[in-house]
Amino acid sequence: MNCKSHYTHASKFLSVLMLVGLISGCQTIQTTQPGVVGVTRSQTIMGNHDQSARDMNQESALAYKTTIGDAQKKNQLNPDRAEAERVRRIANRLIPQVVVFRPDARNWAWEVNVIESKDINAWCMPGGKIAVFTGLLDQLKLTDDELAAVIGHEMSHALREHALERKPRVVAAQVGTIGLQLGGAALGYDIPPELANSVSMAALALPNSREQESEADRMGLELAARAGFDPRAAVTLWQKMGQAGGSEPPKILSSHPPSAERQAELRTTSQLVMPLYEEARRNGAGR
Repeated sequence: MNCKSHYTHASKFLSVLMLVGLISGCQTIQTTQPGVVGVTRSQTIMGNHDQSARDMNQESALAYKTTIGDAQKKNQLNPDRAEAERVRRIANRLIPQVVVFRPDARNWAWEVNVIESKDINAWCMPGGKIAVFTGLLDQLKLTDDELAAVIGHEMSHALREHALERKPRVVAAQVGTIGLQLGGAALGYDIPPELANSVSMAALALPNSREQESEADRMGLELAARAGFDPRAAVTLWQKMGQAGGSEPPKILSSHPPSAERQAELRTTSQLVMPLYEEARRNGAGR
């Protein structure tokens, strides 16, 4: 057997060992409470959940700090003070509602910033690190209700720890440094060099599954409704998303594809949470 063949067999053997260890070291848990929208799916998390979550939150905070620092150096951080205040005002109405799904998230170190970019995009990293791009605001001309639907959706990915749930896919696929860096760039955040080989950061760069997207849709609408934002705006939001960009659709649609089925689900869910919205309005939310 030549050296190259020996190396190939050794690599395959190590991959099998990694997968065996991965399967044996997973936990099945519930990251969130169901809420009115009834998200009850059990999730498989690699390793010890609490430690894995802490590690991912710490690495996400570092990546967020790097992204925000880079935007600041380029004078791209919160370029319009009034717009940044608007985004934060909406997010700050949504954040208290997270206790419905997981009480501990109310105490996360939430941060909300606007980054100047033509990209139509927004995201929320694990641990509550939110970024909204000016392209989303300027090109789609979102109402407050529509913007709340975007932010609530992204927050829900973090609440459900969808990135942490994707870590086994990274290990199984053995995602390399180059793919991680490109993935991070596509989503609009910077990967610090010291995290270039991080499994957590690679998981963060992977797209969400359709099931994860559906969960974030439903939970995001409940967050919005409880905060006094009209949940029906989610339908017009995704209609605007689908119409934007012409031959080059917004980056956000690569992981959040609109469809007739999705819009139908949004309409159904919005009707389910309408009583929460009406109650919040009666209690003075948004006034």
